[in-house]
Amino acid sequence: MKDTEIIELYWARDEQAIHESQKSYGRYCYSIAFNILRDREDSDECVNDTWLRAWNVIPPKRPQRLELFLGTITRNLSFDKWKEKHAMKRGNGETALALDELAECVPDRHDTQAEAEAAELERLVNRFLRTLPERECSVFLRRYWYVEEYGAIASRYGMKLNTVKTILFRTRSKLKKFLEKEGVVL
Repeated sequence: MKDTEIIELYWARDEQAIHESQKSYGRYCYSIAFNILRDREDSDECVNDTWLRAWNVIPPKRPQRLELFLGTITRNLSFDKWKEKHAMKRGNGETALALDELAECVPDRHDTQAEAEAAELERLVNRFLRTLPERECSVFLRRYWYVEEYGAIASRYGMKLNTVKTILFRTRSKLKKFLEKEGVVL
């Protein structure tokens, strides 16, 4: 089924949208979650939460690229789950619990200015990525978007481990210079 058809199912509030999303993007979303969490059960939970989040967000949002939209949701949920698991190890989870309790009386830390700055940074990073040779861009995205291990990236592209590390180091340096040139304070 095409992405536009799946999105139309979401807009029509047809539960078939979730089934079609799982069928088309289940493996993709699972690989993102697993690369971050390294746990089957938590990864499955994040993928299932992805479908729920998509259900709650579409409508009113109408994603341009469903794959990227669902991947972003999975990635964010996976990082949240990772932080939650690691917070539980410190203070028996009391830190997270205390912050949740404070959420009732403390305003959300996201404000319009922060959201605008984040959108501008995203635009700049995307512009930077378009300037990179394909291999460099792919390695960078595999590491920092999909959170793949160095060894997996090296295997995927038939490179030595040190080559991958060198590409990533140089690309990060280029990105830093690019952002500084664009006026981003690091």
